[in-house]
This record gives sequence, C-alpha cells and structure tokens, in this order.
Amino acid sequence: MLSCCWHAQPKVILTPAGLFFFQIVMKNTRQLKLTPLKDEFAICQLDQGSEIPSWAFGGEFCSLTRTSEELSILCPANQVPELSNYEPGWRGLKIEGPFEFDEIGVLASLTAPLAEAKISLLTVSTYDTDYIFIQKKNYRQAVNILEAAGHTIT
Repeated sequence: MLSCCWHAQPKVILTPAGLFFFQIVMKNTRQLKLTPLKDEFAICQLDQGSEIPSWAFGGEFCSLTRTSEELSILCPANQVPELSNYEPGWRGLKIEGPFEFDEIGVLASLTAPLAEAKISLLTVSTYDTDYIFIQKKNYRQAVNILEAAGHTIT
C-alpha cells in the first residue's frame, strides 16, 4: 500500500499592512504510473431504457453506466454511429494499479494539478484501478502537467 499523498507546507505571508499570517499549502507527494490508451474515445448518451448496443464493445476499454436518467457509454470513437448525444475526441490514461479501496488521494493527485490548469476530465473507476479521459485538444498540455507533478507516463 502507498502512503498518504499529501503533506502540509506552512508558508508565512506578509501583507501590505505589515501583518503576518500562515497559509497551509498542501503538496502532492504521490507519484503514479499512467499508461496511455491507444484509441480515441467518445462519450455517448442514450435513453435510460435503451438496450446496450453491440457497437459499445470492442477495443481496449469501454464503460457503461445506467442511471434512472440515461445510459452513458464511453468507448472507442471509431465504433460509434452518428448519434445526437455524443462527444468524440477524448484520450485516456490508465492509472496503473491495483489500488486498495481505502487508499486516499489517488485521483486527487491527478485531478488537482489539472484543475489548477483549468483542464476538465472524465474519470472511470474499476475494481482494480482508475482511468482519466482528457479532451484531445488538452491532452499534450495535461501530460506535461502530470509529468511536472511527478507522475510517469509510459
């Protein structure tokens, strides 16, 4: 099991009025290994009662989620027929696991630096590990940010 991924760094700040105060800065110390998925992905929305279509399967990854409102499918974009509610252009990164269910901060160590850079993402968790999906237009920047945060992308 990995140790906790955040530690506090106190920082003293002097205000223009000459007042001192302490700010606690949380620094990520978790370093994860990520593997890019080779396909480009699309996220699709179907009606809640829709049958799971055969085109959803295949490729190295697919995720299906049914709620009381919708059926969402994340799968390789080249398998998706023209739909009214779908968004292609996502690249995926597998977070190499497995991880214990009580491990804290796995996703936070990735999402925090991306959020700071204003890069949105989708996350999917499986029994053993997690995946993040980033829009293709932001993918190279996201990889650079994650590597700068200490993660390895192979």
